[in-house]
Amino acid sequence: MSKNIAIVGATGAVGQEFLKVLEKRNFPINKLKLLASPRSAGKTLTFKGEKIPVEVLKEDSFHDIEIALFSAGGSISKQFAPAAVSYGTIVVDNSSAFRMDPEVPLVIPEINPEDIKNHKGIIANPNCSTIIMLMAIYPIHKLYKVKKIIVSTYQAASGAGAAAMEELEKQARAYLNHEPVPTNVLPYQLAFNVFSHNSAIDLSNGFNQEEIKMIKETKKILHYPEIKVSPTCVRVSTFRAHAESITVELENPADIITIKEAYNNFPGVQVLDDWEKNYFPMPIEVSGKDDVFVGRIRYDYEDNDQKNYSSFCSRRSIIKRRCP
Repeated sequence: MSKNIAIVGATGAVGQEFLKVLEKRNFPINKLKLLASPRSAGKTLTFKGEKIPVEVLKEDSFHDIEIALFSAGGSISKQFAPAAVSYGTIVVDNSSAFRMDPEVPLVIPEINPEDIKNHKGIIANPNCSTIIMLMAIYPIHKLYKVKKIIVSTYQAASGAGAAAMEELEKQARAYLNHEPVPTNVLPYQLAFNVFSHNSAIDLSNGFNQEEIKMIKETKKILHYPEIKVSPTCVRVSTFRAHAESITVELENPADIITIKEAYNNFPGVQVLDDWEKNYFPMPIEVSGKDDVFVGRIRYDYEDNDQKNYSSFCSRRSIIKRRCP
């Protein structure tokens, strides 16, 4: 049945990705409303060949909307999502505003879709790094139970939004032309460089906000507060597709063949694991694809009882101002 859909933050990088995905998947839409800030008023965006005007986001923008996809930042979500719910709209929020709210389900459809039935008008979308990690880990968790996760992320410029991607291109051109390199969006030069994720660091423990999100969201999504998660998040000079290096400690010894079979039967994951050619997932090849790609599947070199398992995965990240 066709739905009346609104996109909040339609002119932003994620909003435009929403449009592409809705069109690609031929989502049944009766009416599409594009909402953004006053500075975007008068713009038009194209959907299925039709130009649709962008309207100014207001609290009464949702009176005829059944589903609203929010990606305009946490402050906008906190202000306007409750207003949308008051009109009977179901909000799918792509920010961090409601993720840890106990009244709001935090959902990865392939992992905990049953949580959706508990929503009270708002469904939260996890952080991109959390999604990638848990898609790679969940098939293993179902087989052997994961006790601990050690993960390093290699996050593309897309996670910081379209402006960061544009700046990366400008930086690369400037660097190669021996010109001053602009650093207006991200705190440091990203071109030909890597640096710690640009979210604020908690001075009491040394973990940044991106890392804390991965820890807390994992426990909530898996309904497994005892699981231990130790993340290190890094920004790298790729345009799209975040990557992660993951090591997990398991309750029971694992079998790689069984793990690969589990991946092949798990929607949303593809295995790319060619040891002979040293060919594994790469951002340049998975950009624009929806699945998580997993490779370099191997036992921990020093663990004789083979309880630990390592992998490398990469996935296209929906562009966002932050990852939300």
